[in-house]
Amino acid sequence: MIDPPVPVVLASSSDTRRRLLSRLVTDFEVVPPEVDEQSVQTADARAMVLELARRKARQVAGRRPRALVIAADTVAVCCGQVLGKPADRADALAMLRRLTRRPHRVLTGLCVVAPAGRECARCVATRIQMRRLTDGELERLAGREGALERAGAYALRPDDPNVVQLEGSETAVMGLPLEELEGMIRQLYPSE
Repeated sequence: MIDPPVPVVLASSSDTRRRLLSRLVTDFEVVPPEVDEQSVQTADARAMVLELARRKARQVAGRRPRALVIAADTVAVCCGQVLGKPADRADALAMLRRLTRRPHRVLTGLCVVAPAGRECARCVATRIQMRRLTDGELERLAGREGALERAGAYALRPDDPNVVQLEGSETAVMGLPLEELEGMIRQLYPSE
């Protein structure tokens, strides 16, 4: 656990990010950002997740200037196509079918804004190979609660039976790369 000498704010409405952050920080506040995620349009997925994480963190930091604000944004990239949150169940099914047929990367942009505007931002990439799922399994995953709220319509679980190979950060795939986040906080507050 790490506890910075200032209040900590998670700029997210994600329950998964909230649960992940509770593994690293004892006490924090959740403040959902007011950022239009469609406002950043670029073919460069890495630049997109970094920019969205920055916008979320800065927007909430403007409301909580004395806090350490943490924000993240995640997308999946498969065959050069960026997969964000699906528009509907049919879109979720198409994304899942694509992800289970080819290796893909999950990119998570992470931004931390400290009081006085000190800022750290990084992109964490993880390579994933899933097993080939049956049509029935894909239908169940596409219909699962929260599928429309996740990049690529898929939520990685610890020891996920659908994942054959994962190279990189499991928590980054879940939406908040804890190893990277801890390093960023320690960079901003070396004595903590």
